[in-house]
Order: sequence, then structure tokens, then C-alpha cells
Amino acid sequence: MASLDTCLWFNGQAEAAAAFYVSVFRNAKLLGTTHFPEGLPQPAGSVLTVRFSLDGMVFTALNGGPQYSFTPAISFVVTCESQAEVDDHWRKLTEGGEEGRWGWLTDRFGVSWQIVPNGLMELLDGPDKAASQRAVQAMLQMKKLDIAALRRAYDD
Repeated sequence: MASLDTCLWFNGQAEAAAAFYVSVFRNAKLLGTTHFPEGLPQPAGSVLTVRFSLDGMVFTALNGGPQYSFTPAISFVVTCESQAEVDDHWRKLTEGGEEGRWGWLTDRFGVSWQIVPNGLMELLDGPDKAASQRAVQAMLQMKKLDIAALRRAYDD
């Protein structure tokens, strides 16, 4: 049976990135490392790939070189159960990175993430359209999402 994994292209930072991501998520682990053989553009024995898992999702960090870089066109969504979880992921992933708007951020390696509370879409697209519009307007004022403020806006 086929499986689906995600490959992230780095320029010499695959090992550091994998270690960082494993440190951010509770249910995470390093799965293995491969090294460049002789005859490739990188020094033989240097890290080629690092496989790791985050909450059951498998990733391969590849030291592919400077040809490609990340854009916000692809991001990883982290759905959080509490404000404490939103705060923790936001703090860790923005360390050395950049805060965006509306729950988006870019980490120190250039990877884009969305840190969102569970139930966000129900607030933004609920049956009460006026309440949803208030929640949307509240969200548009935020960088890191504030669950209580979004709920207050929805309920007001």
C-alpha cells in the first residue's frame, strides 16, 4: 500500500530543522538519517536526509541546496485544543522566525505554519452570519489567535 509523506527542501539545515520540529511537538521523534555518498555535489558523509514524525505525520528533511526556498503558498496547520497550546506553539515556532497575521507565522527555517484553535471555522462560518462576521473582524485584528476574544466577538 502506498504512503504519503512530506519532503521539505533545505540548504544545509535539514538536521537542525528536524531537531527543532521534534522539540516543538509533544508526539514527535526522529526516525533516521541518510548521508551523501561519493560522487554527489555535497561532501561524502554529510547529511542528505533526516526523517522525522510530528503527531504521526512523517516528514523528510532534505539537504537539497540553495535552488529552492519555502513560500507561504504551502503551510502546515496546527489545530490546538486550548489557548495554552496556541501560545506554546506560537512562541516556539516564531523563535527566530516571523509573526504573520491571522494565526500565520514563518519559522526560522522559512516554513509557514497556521496555529489555529479547534472550532475556528465554526466561529468564522457558523449559522449566525452576523456573529461570524464579528468573529472574522476580530480575527483580522490579530496576529496570534486569541480564542476567548474570538468567542466574545461571536457572542456579542
